[in-house]
Amino acid sequence: MQSIHHFQEAKAQSRKITVVTCYDYTSAQIIADSTLDVALVGDSAATVMHGYPDTTHATLDMMVMHTRAVAKGLKQKKFLIADMPFLSYRKSLDHSLNAVEALIQAGAQAVKLEGVRGNEQLIHHLVESGIPVMGHLGLTPQHIHGLGGLKVQGRVEGLQKQLLADAKSLESLGAFSLVLECIPAALAQTITQALLIPTIGIGAGHHTDGQVLVLQDLYGLSDCKAKFIKEFMPGKALCLDALERYAVEVIEQKYPSKEFAYE
Repeated sequence: MQSIHHFQEAKAQSRKITVVTCYDYTSAQIIADSTLDVALVGDSAATVMHGYPDTTHATLDMMVMHTRAVAKGLKQKKFLIADMPFLSYRKSLDHSLNAVEALIQAGAQAVKLEGVRGNEQLIHHLVESGIPVMGHLGLTPQHIHGLGGLKVQGRVEGLQKQLLADAKSLESLGAFSLVLECIPAALAQTITQALLIPTIGIGAGHHTDGQVLVLQDLYGLSDCKAKFIKEFMPGKALCLDALERYAVEVIEQKYPSKEFAYE
């Protein structure tokens, strides 16, 4: 995918949109050579790359740094979205615009922000300013303290109606797509069918228009064992095996052998 128009085309053709989070140059190079559609520089960089307990610790400087690195690795071969970090879009319109400007200039082609209520003016202003906006509903990790933890959302009727209304509001404000995180599959299907813009699910079943996973989770490098995560390779075991074989060869003086040494 090269532009937001491809999102709409994919939904119209019932073709699933594939998205992965990415935080570094080397991983971005691999993604650039894959058939994946989109890379997302998620604020989960705070937990995955920096070891913080939740995404409220992501800063704008952190997100700009990771976005710039990923953009270099992608070489414009994939569509790149960057998360707006905690409170960067809740202080003032000027502050929010400065944050968006920094992310776009770092290489992002669109920004993603959590929730819609209280963000209406900003979303409308960004869209009118030519900045593509992706929404994010359901489990919104930046609201972890208000939610009382990372829990499945939308299991009661009142919240289901609110999520559907919020999704329609995002669409009317001009969002080109939205993430649905950790909500019941049936609700995700209802929302997806009610919208003209595509939905990207994570922990929301298979009826969404696409899926997103954290790269380290699908590689099997993470200790996160959320129900929706599928490990597509035993990455941690493979890495440990390589490290152990390296250590053994160094200790036994098998590496570096003559072929790896300069004359």
